[in-house]
Amino acid sequence: MTMLRASAAILALAAAPASAQTINALVWCDHTDPEFLAPFEEATGIRVNLREYEGTGAALALLEQSRPGDWDVLVIDGIDVPRVVEAGLMAPLPEGDLPVGDFFPEVVMEASTTRDGVTYAVTEKWGYNTLSFNAARVDPADMQAGLGALLDEEYRGRIAIYDYYLPVIGLAAVHLGLDTQTLTADDLPAIREVLFALREQSASVGEVVASQTALATGEVDVVVGGGEWLTAALSAEQPELTWTIPDEGAVLWTQSIGVLADSRNPEAALEFVRYVVSPEGQARLATSSCYWGMPANRMAGEHLTEEQRAALRWDEQDGYLARAQLYPAPDAALDAAMQDLWLEMLQR
Repeated sequence: MTMLRASAAILALAAAPASAQTINALVWCDHTDPEFLAPFEEATGIRVNLREYEGTGAALALLEQSRPGDWDVLVIDGIDVPRVVEAGLMAPLPEGDLPVGDFFPEVVMEASTTRDGVTYAVTEKWGYNTLSFNAARVDPADMQAGLGALLDEEYRGRIAIYDYYLPVIGLAAVHLGLDTQTLTADDLPAIREVLFALREQSASVGEVVASQTALATGEVDVVVGGGEWLTAALSAEQPELTWTIPDEGAVLWTQSIGVLADSRNPEAALEFVRYVVSPEGQARLATSSCYWGMPANRMAGEHLTEEQRAALRWDEQDGYLARAQLYPAPDAALDAAMQDLWLEMLQR
């Protein structure tokens, strides 16, 4: 990603006294890009030690195995923020300190990030689990039609499924015309039929890198559960790899960031959060070398190139958001049933 011009916020950080502080952050891979991290460290003198993880369970296990205060910042799936807040792991964020008013309203996610009027995390990046595909090898009209088109014999063996049960179950629910936020156990038999039919059509089920590789190498032509995060970073070299929101809709993912309650360096940790949600920090995070996604802060658009905005479909977000539903948010019993269903599908 091209180094972005500094804004007043970063200039203000640069004017602050150099700090010898170090903070430790549990993050997703997009935060490990030096072009995202280096400007903050150079401007503030705060060193950020990163530990990359996948899956909220892994983060919770790391926190349980660590001493209090070992970690200062946590990046986490937006849907799991209430879980860590309930566990007392997150510190309150100062009221009015972060530019939430500049965020896309649909991704502020107050229901998840606040409790009793107190904010514990903020959305930092978001996007869609939808359909990624090779436009040179499939009919884009089929992709616009949604999952039903993929069940045609023409697509047998040409599909990969992203290996995460919540968004793909969400896509199956959207295809069936269901509300992802009100799913019950009674909906699972119909969802099961959709999942099993897709599995019969698929060549593989894989995590992020495997899914991206399968599409990039031509092993498959479509990834169910993909999106801008899967193909936007590849668009410069392989413009035929793209994504869309079908007419039937898709599901919306968000990731959040906050300061851990037992942080030994809460002010430095908060300074890092401020950078992450600043327009320039957001633009760098949105186009991280690991994966791309939409920035929560709308002002980040001023720091993106025309090519980057096009790859993210910046000007189409109003229509996309209107067709998107949130991830399913099952209670413990329904979540266990969904995971059992997913395991059954994988074993076919």
